[in-house]
Amino acid sequence: MAKIASEVLIERLAAWGVDTVFGLPGDGINGIMEGLRRQQDKIRFVLVHHEEAAAFMAAAHGKATGRIGVCLATSGPGGIHLLNGLYDAKLDHAPVLAITGMQETSVLGTGYQQEVDLDKLFEDVTEYNLMVTNPTQLPGVVDIAIRTALARRGVAHLTVPNDLQIADADEDPYAHVAPARPPATSPIYLTPPGRPREEDLRAAAAVLKGAQKPAMLVGAGARGAREEVLAVAAALGAPVVKTLPGKAVIPDDSPYAVGGIGLLGTRPGEELMESCDTLLMVGTNFPYTKHLPSPGAARVVQIEADPTRAGVRLPTEVPIVGDAKESLAALLPLLDGGPATDHLESYQKAMASWRDDMTALEDAGRSPIAPQYVVGLIDELASDDAVLTCDSGTIATWAARHWTIRAGREFFLSGNLATMAPGLPYANALQVAYPDRQVIAYVGDGGFAMLMAEFLTAAQHQLPITVVINNNNSLGQILWEQMVLGYPEHGVRFGNPPGDFAGWARSCGGFGVRVQDPGALRGALDEALSFDGPSLVDVVVDPNEPPMPGKVSYEQARKFATAFLRGQPHKAAIATTLFKDKLSQLGR
Repeated sequence: MAKIASEVLIERLAAWGVDTVFGLPGDGINGIMEGLRRQQDKIRFVLVHHEEAAAFMAAAHGKATGRIGVCLATSGPGGIHLLNGLYDAKLDHAPVLAITGMQETSVLGTGYQQEVDLDKLFEDVTEYNLMVTNPTQLPGVVDIAIRTALARRGVAHLTVPNDLQIADADEDPYAHVAPARPPATSPIYLTPPGRPREEDLRAAAAVLKGAQKPAMLVGAGARGAREEVLAVAAALGAPVVKTLPGKAVIPDDSPYAVGGIGLLGTRPGEELMESCDTLLMVGTNFPYTKHLPSPGAARVVQIEADPTRAGVRLPTEVPIVGDAKESLAALLPLLDGGPATDHLESYQKAMASWRDDMTALEDAGRSPIAPQYVVGLIDELASDDAVLTCDSGTIATWAARHWTIRAGREFFLSGNLATMAPGLPYANALQVAYPDRQVIAYVGDGGFAMLMAEFLTAAQHQLPITVVINNNNSLGQILWEQMVLGYPEHGVRFGNPPGDFAGWARSCGGFGVRVQDPGALRGALDEALSFDGPSLVDVVVDPNEPPMPGKVSYEQARKFATAFLRGQPHKAAIATTLFKDKLSQLGR
């Protein structure tokens, strides 16, 4: 049997170490599917139920492993569906290759069925973007696409017309008039040197050693640099604040950890940003500048892999361009001053008080069930190397504050795009990547409903994920955002009947249980986590539990009160919930 061009494509992916492709077939990629069939001993095809999920799964794979994630969709509508997941990869700097189909070359430009210029559509989301027009371009353009995605930590896209997919692999139908031949490339990516310039390291050390109230802010770019972050924190006596995508950089029970930053962060984290005189930023481009020190209030040193991002958020006295792990290791020997112990100890005491407050909110006696109790139980029952995925919304607040990073635990969500619905497909992808680890998706009912068919994907691929739904029958985050703007809520609560997602899980052949009684929750989670297959616990939680900021400003409180005065429809229930929260904390 003659080798077709699609086989060359798939063989080249395998040469790069790709072992999984997430996608959904269609008549625009039948040739590529044949290539996958012929090479199925090298690459596993994971059939999903929505192309958006395929892109999310590729993004999760890239985020978690650092290797290229690959998704596949047909021409026209299939390719369009990929975009949300691809933007998630772009904004969180995950290496992804998207492969799409295209109408055969003889009908391009004629308005043929499903004809969409996907290469034009993907221009903004991609670092490399090409419609293949000659079989001999393969495998060279595959090498270039993957190398570019890895180097620029972003999305590459190849769209392949139908007729090229099934053409003979070595077919070269055109005369060569240029003094060149198709590139003879190799499936090799060389990581650039990550050690910064010596003069920059010395300048950074001089600033950091002069600190009286140092602080570190670490993000997802510091994943893999845990020991170096902790060593530098110890040398400086610096409390460490983590962005939400960087939650797993250091353990939450570390004596240097003061939790998160921003609206989802901790009170000590907010206070540290307000009081520090020197800030070391590592692997983060945190966008919410109101939660950073005021310009000029602190001296800033930033370690950043991308020169274009250094100094984007704050006036940076010493920008260091380099890999987080290598840069911190090189910086550490230069920090020979004594640590600021009094400063650190004050934040250790503040964090102990904060943790007590959070534990008090995990109240098993509250009915309706407190969402903090749900995620607190997940935290207690999960293994020490569990991976938690999370949707955007109020669940991100509860996860940020009540999911404890310890030992080998990890945490993934849509950081900068902050889109709804990735939690479930993320979990599927991570279970494929880490088949021996416990993977838990903690999601809201709104996000789950968007891509709930992917639970069936988990069942059909025998992926033993556990899904826990924080079911408040509303779009909770938007509800509270409306109120903080001073507006009574509108259009954010779903009507009756509320979704019973446990029934859906059982119909897929998985474990499913709906919990309304707080006394039944522990047993339900235990059973779900031990189930041999995909499991789901649909927890009916208090819909009036507000995700309050770690430190409430006067303006936030004023706007919240204004919403009440303007006719907030559930103000009595919200006030009651806030009263219960305060009683829980006072009674701890």
